Amino acid sequence: MSQEIPHSSSTPGPLGSKAPETPRTPGSGSSGAPGTPGGRALVPLPGAERLAAELRALRRPGLSGLRTLRPEGLIRVAVAAGLCVGSDDAAAGVEALLRAGVRHLGGHTLSADGARGDPLARAAAHTFGLLPDRRGVSGQERRKAAAAVYGVTSERFRKSQEREVTDELALAVLAVARTAASGRSPAGPVAQEAGVPPARTPEPVPDPPARLTGPPLPAVAGQRVSVHVASIELLRDIDILVSSENIYLEMSKTFRSTVSGSLRRAAAIRNESGETVDDVLARELEEWMRAHGRAGLPVRPGTVVPTSPGALAERGVRRIHHAAVASPTSDGHGYRVDPRVLAEAVSASFRLARAERDSYDPPLSSLCFPLLGAGHGLPPEKAARWLCWAVHEELRRDPSWTVHLVAQRPELAKLLTVASSAP
Repeated sequence: MSQEIPHSSSTPGPLGSKAPETPRTPGSGSSGAPGTPGGRALVPLPGAERLAAELRALRRPGLSGLRTLRPEGLIRVAVAAGLCVGSDDAAAGVEALLRAGVRHLGGHTLSADGARGDPLARAAAHTFGLLPDRRGVSGQERRKAAAAVYGVTSERFRKSQEREVTDELALAVLAVARTAASGRSPAGPVAQEAGVPPARTPEPVPDPPARLTGPPLPAVAGQRVSVHVASIELLRDIDILVSSENIYLEMSKTFRSTVSGSLRRAAAIRNESGETVDDVLARELEEWMRAHGRAGLPVRPGTVVPTSPGALAERGVRRIHHAAVASPTSDGHGYRVDPRVLAEAVSASFRLARAERDSYDPPLSSLCFPLLGAGHGLPPEKAARWLCWAVHEELRRDPSWTVHLVAQRPELAKLLTVASSAP
């Protein structure tokens, strides 16, 4: 069940109002660093004991367990280390954090195949499947490989060295966060420990256009915007759900906690055993790409492609709009979102909705947008402001639509509430 933040007609502050701080650096009340240069206010990170407990829970499922376990302590440390920005890329951020922690344990002496280097680092790498071609290995096989580092049986390792490995790795990931807190950019040593290539200094993100003159947003339009704290696939009775995709219209893997991965997983048709028999959204996107001569090629950024809702029809969803907003970075190691492309995709989604509206009985009347772009380098506050600006522009043209904005985390939903309340 989603938690709804009601839209207010009053303006709680300007579009640039300060957003809730995201934990960035360890605080003095935890095992983290006592402070940072410049005297910034710090948010305490989890202690090593909690992190070690989360690591022990993660040991059996391995890295694939990040999509279901959601280790909040490790996620907070990954955010502090600059390896992720929040829920959209939490799994990848925690994986990068563990790799950085293992390299910290090994003093950078660990060989690529794990055959040489500090035994503690080697055992940790085997325990969590961090070595090449070991990610999907079973927990039993990973434990066996870790035990071999010490020349003991799997059972002996479980009762003795394994706890030391998780305890030391917990301290190591906190040390990685301390490195970031000391003022060394994640684009430097921390990212290198995690195997992330150095990043260029990002260009400043522009603000959305300001409306200095002209009619205000009609009151009825403002009342038709609501904000939800929820995973988008859990919402009911909304005609159109919008998914964020890359410009190749390649949906996220179903085990990822992204909007794309969550919708793909929820829309899939399954048999009585729970096995997927029709990956509806990915299949229909592939069919669209072939039909339009774009198989293996990118579409224009801002393109929106519709598909059926698959199994989400049972929740009252009638269409899925796939917004191609994420473009690969020049180094090929990630994606970026231009805020103007985000706004163009919002406009395209409304345009498509208007074209399809009367093809349904009753006609289409509602759309739901996630915080597009926030997981791909676009600061969440800027993403919220551009998204809400684009939605307001469309509602000025046609205030008959009901718009839902959704974010998984309360602090992100608050950004949407502030932005959607601005004039």
